Amino acid sequence: MNGDLTPLEIVYELNKYIVGQDKAKRAVAIALRNRIRRKKLSPDLIDEVTPKNIIMIGPTGVGKTEIARRLSKLVNAPFIKVEATKYTEVGYVGRDVESIIRDLTEVGIQLVRKEWAEKVKEKAKEVVEEKILNYLFPIEHKRGKQNNNLFSGLLYEDREEEKESLEELELSEEKKERFENTRKKLREKLKSGELENRVIEIEVEENIPQTVEIFSNSGIEGMGINFREILGRMFPQKKRKQKVTVAEARKILMYSETQKLIDMEEVIRVAINRVENLGIVFIDEIDKIAKQEKSYGPDVSRSGVQRDILPIIEGSTVMTKYGAVKTDHILFIAAGAFTMSKPSDLIPELQGRFPIRVELSNLSKEDLKRILIEPNNSLIKQYISLLKTEGLEVNFTEDAIMEIAEIAYMVNENTENIGARRLYTVLEKLLEDISFNAPDLKVKEIVIDKEYVRTKLKDIISNEDLSRYIL
Repeated sequence: MNGDLTPLEIVYELNKYIVGQDKAKRAVAIALRNRIRRKKLSPDLIDEVTPKNIIMIGPTGVGKTEIARRLSKLVNAPFIKVEATKYTEVGYVGRDVESIIRDLTEVGIQLVRKEWAEKVKEKAKEVVEEKILNYLFPIEHKRGKQNNNLFSGLLYEDREEEKESLEELELSEEKKERFENTRKKLREKLKSGELENRVIEIEVEENIPQTVEIFSNSGIEGMGINFREILGRMFPQKKRKQKVTVAEARKILMYSETQKLIDMEEVIRVAINRVENLGIVFIDEIDKIAKQEKSYGPDVSRSGVQRDILPIIEGSTVMTKYGAVKTDHILFIAAGAFTMSKPSDLIPELQGRFPIRVELSNLSKEDLKRILIEPNNSLIKQYISLLKTEGLEVNFTEDAIMEIAEIAYMVNENTENIGARRLYTVLEKLLEDISFNAPDLKVKEIVIDKEYVRTKLKDIISNEDLSRYIL
């Protein structure tokens, strides 16, 4: 995706996957465009412009997470979604907030590594092809010895020895020509796919066993040390022979050769730069760490976490196993339902670091109907495609889609409002029998209309207590 998108283009791209929530889309589009504008500033001003972090306020299932996720994909930016409630104050058992940045850096590394793998793909293919050819038809190593004998023979004045050496040369050349012809034929067969099922014996590197990790994951991560890499350098990896088909060998060798061609120093440099300037952190459930009432004793996972997260959002340097990462220009998007608390319950310093507040609206019947059919990854499209793999053609009528949206809306109103996620439960229940019997059905075309929807769901809808459990 083009990294120079206008706010209008960003909203257009988001509309392909998210229905409604225009205010939130505009806010994130401006935040993203400001990053593009910042790149064009003079060096003395570029570090002064900080991102305008956003708080999204709205119930679950209205598109908060999806907006942030799609936003990161638009610019191929490192993105991580975290739950605020999973972190604890420094000094207590649990994950400290700095691990958010370490996880984001890891995402950035994998993103850039994948791009590098694509770059070196063709070169790796050539190397793999040569290796497979060598396994199929090993190179003769005696030719060097024969040539040495030839040159040593030419030093003698004796004509008989010179004649023998010339005969050796002719034999060597003939053998070389036969060898090259055979390899050429094998190469052609290999390219045409004729040898895919041929079994060959290849050498593969053994992985270092994970038992060397004597610390917990968070311990190693916190120290910024990669013990596996250190041990790998101290003790060279052993190789073992393995019999596989040519097709399997290609996959194994392709991965191995691709990793060798990747310049990890460059990957780390580019990834850290991308994390620092394009990274997006989505902090969900931030309302759960907002202080609600005064309590006694340490507030391990509420105001304590807020105090710890503040320096990262303000701008600090976090040590990772790949090096130091500055957080000054990482975009933070926080989200929460704020039913039991409000944004003003957050500590004042943290409130000041989220200058943009956006309220997302509840989904109407019309919104739910549009969610079912409009997005590129709409639920109706997903279910139709899934059942098509069984040779089953499923068609939804217009009134059936409206009925599904109405049922989902009604259940949301009468029970807990879980937004668009209610459509998953309704559709799963509606298509349960079809999904279960799909492989054995004789009829290969099914039309789902309003009557079918009502018949399948009428008992659950009429019994409110039952709908609380089922839908």
